[in-house]
Amino acid sequence: MTDPLRLLLADDQALVRGALAALLSLEPDLEVVAEAATGQEAIAAVRRLHPDVALLDVEMPDMDGIAAAADIRQTSPGTRILMVTTFSRPGYVRRALEAGADGFVVKDAPARQLADAVRRVHTGLRVIDPELAVESMIAGRSPLTEREADVLRAARDGAPVATLAHRLYLSEGTIRNRLSSAIGKTGASNRAEAVRIALAQGWL
Repeated sequence: MTDPLRLLLADDQALVRGALAALLSLEPDLEVVAEAATGQEAIAAVRRLHPDVALLDVEMPDMDGIAAAADIRQTSPGTRILMVTTFSRPGYVRRALEAGADGFVVKDAPARQLADAVRRVHTGLRVIDPELAVESMIAGRSPLTEREADVLRAARDGAPVATLAHRLYLSEGTIRNRLSSAIGKTGASNRAEAVRIALAQGWL
């Protein structure tokens, strides 16, 4: 009998993480060997255990799942990465795949379907929720440059330009230029709306 696939689950919601662990552990060929509540915890656990598959939530504190996926791809190339999310934002799929993820599914998928996605990803297949794949293709690439996206991320809390400049070690003029460009590219009327649009599309 072959050894079960060793899984890491990373999700900041303890109830969701526990439910996923319980459901996946019912499968005889799957074993949850670690759980994490943040991106940094997930990275540390992968470096320590090198699981076969890491299931990462997209939205987590301290480091989101997409950034964690990029780190894991570099430090543990043998670990396959399956992104699991509640939010069907089309930009997430493209960003996750570019970061090195092997699959992308939604949390409300049936347990058997999720377990099958784990197995398929482990064999080297790419698994993407069909609806998310279509939405991602329709939406296309983010129009924002990485620097414009950085400024919008920093502006999520409505901080003034001077504060953003201090946070990002840039001049106030550069911040204003990048905000103006991002507002134009998103079709927004102001930076708060630009942030909302970019978040809704999964560009940040």
